This record gives sequence, structure tokens and C-alpha cells, in this order.
Amino acid sequence: MNSAPPAVRAAGLTVTRGARTVLQGLDFTVPRGQVTGLLGPSGCGKSTLLRALVGAQAKVAGRLDVLGHPAGHPVLRSRVGYVTQAPSVYTDLTVSQNLDYFATVLAPGTARADRRSTVRRVLAEVDLTAHADHLVSRLSGGQRSRASLAVALLGTPELLVLDEPTVGLDPVLRRELWHLFHRLAADHGTTLLVSSHVMDEAERCDRLLLMRDGRLLADDTPDALRASTRTATVEDAFLHLVDQAAHHQEATR
Repeated sequence: MNSAPPAVRAAGLTVTRGARTVLQGLDFTVPRGQVTGLLGPSGCGKSTLLRALVGAQAKVAGRLDVLGHPAGHPVLRSRVGYVTQAPSVYTDLTVSQNLDYFATVLAPGTARADRRSTVRRVLAEVDLTAHADHLVSRLSGGQRSRASLAVALLGTPELLVLDEPTVGLDPVLRRELWHLFHRLAADHGTTLLVSSHVMDEAERCDRLLLMRDGRLLADDTPDALRASTRTATVEDAFLHLVDQAAHHQEATR
């Protein structure tokens, strides 16, 4: 029996910013080796939650464990990959030059041959081998997203935290990225937590965290959510849960 803790465990997770409570007592887990979607409208607290997970968020209260350690613990630096909404690569360098640079930063004592082998590996994983010598400034939006993802994969992270990686991409590129996410989970056992405000992407996830106004509405699989709310889509399930929460708030006033 596998006794390893879940990739993420939160209990009473709260984040304040000034007088505002951005995250309000969240309780959830993220299972290992799956693609979990963090879905909710813009401004609901998704990015704040992801920053808390990687230890980059101030004024965090409650419990938040990542791979069995408190979020932000130094031991997690090589085990967690984080991709922000903005591309994290230099546009005036080629894809391979970016990867070689970041590989040197991550492991400065690594031999050049080993570094090159790592770069070739992540280029193949994100399907950018044919574009290795292209300047990032000449890549499409989807290719830039994959280049940023390649940087996060350099250390072979156990957990990938992706903040709206498909925003602004056309449906074909979005589909390609989601195929890549599931391939990473299936082939390498990587755990992925992917945020999005596009509800149809919820159908692509193994598990879902649905958020609104800093609160967690659901932590379940898409099938279970549709069944429990008697709806046909996750978007309809989300709207049902929003209405249910509003009615509850009215009843308790």
C-alpha cells in the first residue's frame, strides 16, 4: 500500500491582503500523479492559491503541505515546478539557449554534456526539438507556453503548478497542451495543478477544485460533480453550486 501523503494538503488555508481576506479557510487535497484543475472566474483567488503553494505568498495562515513538507520549504525547490501566466523565458535567446541558461542556474556544477542531455530531454517532452534553435520572439503563443513549461521540467519536478497556461491560445494549441499535461502524468507520474477560468477545460481534468470569491465550492472528479448536481456539464455544475452557496448565505443571514 502506498502511504505517501497527497501532493498537496490544505486545512483552514487563509490568505489576507490588507483588510481583505483573499482565501477563506480552504480545505482540500491534490492526489499524486493526476491532472487537477483549479477552476473559477478571474479574481476568485486562483493565482493567490498557487503562489501560496510555491511559497511566494505573504500572510498565509492555516495548514498547507506540499509533498509532505510545509509550502515554501527549501527541500521543495527542486521538486516543484512553477509556470506563471507570463512566459518565463528570454525572447532574445533561442529555446535551447534559454534552457541551457536555466539548467546552469539550477545546477551550476553540472557537466556540459549532462546539461545538454537534460535540454534535449525536455525539448522532446514538450515537442520543441524542431524549434530548439529558434528565437523565442519568433515562436507562436503555444510554443512560448511550451518553452516556459520546458524550463519548469528541467529539474524533473514531482509537482507542476501552472497558472492559466492556456490563456489566449486557440483551441488546437490548448488541446495540444492538455495532451502534454496528461502525458506527463501518465508517463512520469508527475502531479499537475492547472488553473483556468475556462470552464470547458474542466472536462479535461482528472479532478477539480472549483473556486469562487476566495471560497472552495467543490473538490471532486468531473463525473462525481455532474452526478451530485444532476447536470450535464461541469459548467452547469459550477453554476448550480454558486446558486446553492448564495441560497445558503441568504438563509444564514
